[in-house]
Amino acid sequence: QVQLAESGGGLVQPGESHRLSCTASGMFFSVYAMGWYRQSLGEQRELVAWIGVDGTTNYADSVNGRFTISRNSNRTTAYLQMDNLKPEDTAVYYCKAEVIILPSKRDLWGQGTQVTVSS
Repeated sequence: QVQLAESGGGLVQPGESHRLSCTASGMFFSVYAMGWYRQSLGEQRELVAWIGVDGTTNYADSVNGRFTISRNSNRTTAYLQMDNLKPEDTAVYYCKAEVIILPSKRDLWGQGTQVTVSS
């Protein structure tokens, strides 16, 4: 069984920085790509940041320049560095990974971690 475990959620003041982590564990061949989505109350889940197998990154316009996605060398852990946080960044943040479980590729989701930006 393959699982994604997120960590790092919490209460943060506006303007502060915070980092989320997501680690894939279990029996799989490799992690192809990973990213972060978020869902605010009453809103649809939206892509925040994504890092592809080749290291290419994509960001939502709302976080571009403030958030940075990175990963470890074996692509099993992704990080989301969030700087200059704003109240509108408050949401449940979900990790998603495209995982190679031979012979196919599967999309996996983490359980979500709450980030609240408030003074």
